[in-house]
Amino acid sequence: MSARVPFAFCRDCLKEQSLVRPRCEACGSPRVLAHDELAGLSIAHLDCDAFYAAVEKRERPDLADRPLIIGGGRRGVVLTACYNARIHGVRSAMPMFKALKLCPQATIIRPDMAKYAEVGRTVRERMRALTPLVEPLSIDEAFMDLTGTERMHKSPPALVLARLAREVEADLGISVSIGLSHNKFLAKIASDLQKPRGFSVIGRADTLPFLAARPISFIWGVGAATAQALERDGLRSIGQLQSMEEGELMKRYGVMGQRLWRLSRGIDPRPVSPRGEMKSISSETTFERDLSSAADLVPLLRELSEKVADRLKATDLAAQTIVLKLKGADFRTRTRNRKLGSPTRLAGRIFETGRQLLEKELDGTRYRLLGIGCGDFSPAETADPADLVDPAAARRAKAEGALDTVRSRFGAHAIDTGYTFRPVEERNAEAARRAARPREISPDIRPAPPQGRPARP
Repeated sequence: MSARVPFAFCRDCLKEQSLVRPRCEACGSPRVLAHDELAGLSIAHLDCDAFYAAVEKRERPDLADRPLIIGGGRRGVVLTACYNARIHGVRSAMPMFKALKLCPQATIIRPDMAKYAEVGRTVRERMRALTPLVEPLSIDEAFMDLTGTERMHKSPPALVLARLAREVEADLGISVSIGLSHNKFLAKIASDLQKPRGFSVIGRADTLPFLAARPISFIWGVGAATAQALERDGLRSIGQLQSMEEGELMKRYGVMGQRLWRLSRGIDPRPVSPRGEMKSISSETTFERDLSSAADLVPLLRELSEKVADRLKATDLAAQTIVLKLKGADFRTRTRNRKLGSPTRLAGRIFETGRQLLEKELDGTRYRLLGIGCGDFSPAETADPADLVDPAAARRAKAEGALDTVRSRFGAHAIDTGYTFRPVEERNAEAARRAARPREISPDIRPAPPQGRPARP
């Protein structure tokens, strides 16, 4: 059976199809994309597949078909896991000890945020080459609005996006999934439907029936507590929300009720904004043993500050509020924050502010976790203005820019600061100790090939 449609194409060879068949009429690929509204939709969400793991696997071909977890430390958490590991039940934010019970044969690699930020930045540059309306959500995902770009690209947005996905996979060695719809809410839902290497479409005519069958937790922002509260009121499916009046939902749940009414119908008027909606950027680490001294904590704070600065630079943002997070051995969390006089994206300013906050918490308490983050975002152009009170600030900013350039070319540890410097022998010894720990790293893991300098442990 075959049927005519207004527009269809093959995602592998990009050839337009005259008929919808199980396979491409040109190359035989089964990845034919067809939809009645395909030529008229222009709001997309692009999400890199298992991003951190994918970046590591492209540099380690021997890991291609093996389960891989990015994280570290038995008391740490999983940052991400490849799809082979997910088959065993491993998920992001899962405690490492639990992940290793589920998948003891997994290879464990510590995260290298500077490397991931560089790849994320490259993907985003390719997106911006297609449209200026790119709204980052994180280091590896963003919305795009390609409305009005068909004349420039001489192709409908769907075909432009498929070409982008193919080029990213061929040139960067990672894959992406794309959701295409008529608004941001539905585009983000669509990008999750067929991971990895997915391309899903939700048209206007599909919206109500597609949503009706989904649970209420499918709605963006409805967490477990809200879903349980709604279930106590007998509301489980989005279809039930669609049958209710807006006023009734608002009477019951206030502003949340209005949001539920709108999103249950796929109504989302928010534009794609280049400034994005990211609320915070942070990096944290859980220690192998509890720590309490400045000598132990300050160098780790510097490393985390550099990771946060890398992500700010990758997303073209500056931040004005710095947040310090500490978790004690008793699992009680302390959070401290400070608003800067001007936005920043410099690791030095983030670290110095975090260090001042940390000093006040060094009261003998033993900590199991340290984190540094930032918020209150503005465009990158607002970052680190000239400081007449501190003329040396401009020199420090210039020096950090030079460090970034060197590290992007020669690796994260091509140059280290006094806080983070450790001899190569010490880094290699630490990597060997981790490799020898039972169940933390699979026995046959091999060190990554050198790239100018030893890899981050």
